Amino acid sequence: MNRWSSRGARMNNPREEHRHHVLQCRGLHVHYGAICALHDVSFELSCGTAAALIGGNGAGKSTLMKRMVGLIPPSVGEVVWRGQPLERSTHEMAYLPQRSDIDWQFPLTVRGLVEMGRFPLLGKWGRFRAADHEAVGRALACMRVEDLADRQIGALSGGQQQRVMIARALAQEAHVLLLDEPFTGLDQPSQQLLARLLRDLVSTGHLVMASHHDLKTVGDIFDVAVLVNGTLIAKGPSADVMTTDNLKRAFGEAE
Repeated sequence: MNRWSSRGARMNNPREEHRHHVLQCRGLHVHYGAICALHDVSFELSCGTAAALIGGNGAGKSTLMKRMVGLIPPSVGEVVWRGQPLERSTHEMAYLPQRSDIDWQFPLTVRGLVEMGRFPLLGKWGRFRAADHEAVGRALACMRVEDLADRQIGALSGGQQQRVMIARALAQEAHVLLLDEPFTGLDQPSQQLLARLLRDLVSTGHLVMASHHDLKTVGDIFDVAVLVNGTLIAKGPSADVMTTDNLKRAFGEAE
């Protein structure tokens, strides 16, 4: 068991129940004009897995996650979710950008931000129902931010901001969470709390993929490592993938 795994026992082994939910990337290519950002990336990940996305600056990590969730228009290759090609974004998948890309001074409470996750699921009249309020409450509690519900988002710490954004994704009933550098800028206690909460989500059948820079903690937090450098370098169990040779291919000889 990983050092930061939840110690609570889980009934009926949710990992096994959700193992048939698979996200596949098949031959993905992404170009920005004449620039090739990603070339022939193929791999698959099952729910109940925490995957670290590893690579240097400009390796294509953010591009890959945006392509996976449907924020970048399809070009060559396809993303398959639960056996069906993903041709447009779906509430079952959530991409969380880097915190620095979000306007935290926007006049909004924590509850208001998490409620936004329900918008794609509202009924014909777009009104909150009892089930929507319950889903928001569960998401707040899951990320341990229910006591912050009435606080302005600009008054949050970095760790609290990250947990609130994940709560929004949970409120939209996302099964797949794609997190862009979620641990960057957090102090050690906040990193450890976030890691424990992510492991809890994995134990209940979510697929968590996060770009990650601290190579020393990959094995503590993540089951699987995906190394990229414009293309796929390696993918597999963290202990098997995080070798000197693979890291040199992903980062260059300096690593």
